[in-house]
Amino acid sequence: MTKIEENALQEFVDVVRRLRKECPWDKVQTNRSIRHYTIEEVYELAEAIDQGKWDEVKGELGDILLNVLLHAQIAEDEGRFTLVDMVKAETRKMIERHPHVFGNVEAETPDQVKVNWERIKTEAGRESIFDGIPVAFPALARAFKIQDRAARVGFDWGLADEVWTKVEEEIGELKGVLAGNNPERVEEEFGDLLFSLVNYARHIGVNPESSLRMATEKFVKRFLYIEDQLDKRNVSLHDATLGEMNELWEKSKKDL
Repeated sequence: MTKIEENALQEFVDVVRRLRKECPWDKVQTNRSIRHYTIEEVYELAEAIDQGKWDEVKGELGDILLNVLLHAQIAEDEGRFTLVDMVKAETRKMIERHPHVFGNVEAETPDQVKVNWERIKTEAGRESIFDGIPVAFPALARAFKIQDRAARVGFDWGLADEVWTKVEEEIGELKGVLAGNNPERVEEEFGDLLFSLVNYARHIGVNPESSLRMATEKFVKRFLYIEDQLDKRNVSLHDATLGEMNELWEKSKKDL
């Protein structure tokens, strides 16, 4: 780290410490009271990255760093740990979990790194490979993470085609409970289908959470186009026919 970088970081730390002492809002915050802000900032960063808005990415990363420093300062004020404690612990963890960089373990591929990572965490006393995956994660993201953890210890399908066969099997089971008028199992079978699709996404190198977010934003963009075009025709969205909306939907694919 250069002297300029050190000075910039120290200035930011000093600003956060002063805010905790002098700002009426910052003084009363707790780690729990600001945690939802931290979550929101991460989502805003993800959106900026997806949109390729790099000036916004810079700003959102700054907001996340602010949250990290504020969480650490609150913890220090309450006698739990200091910023230095946090940084030193994370540094040790990174060194321990990258023996292929800082030790004599060999890992030539990203998959080998993942396997080593899981083995090290298990040896460190983790009770389950799923420890550390929050239940509060978005469902698609949690399914992806759980499948990835299981795959790191060898519990996985060999080929993407095998996973797709499972997807088709789950589609058949869902159709079966729908045809059999078995409503209590519909949600379960639909969940199994989604879980299989997440697995297939993982095998073809697609992050399902990001993919669905992109698809949703594409839908929103095209529907906003419909609203705009109907407005230009002086037609209310509520009065428009499905045929009119479908016509504009197809037109949006060409114009956007």
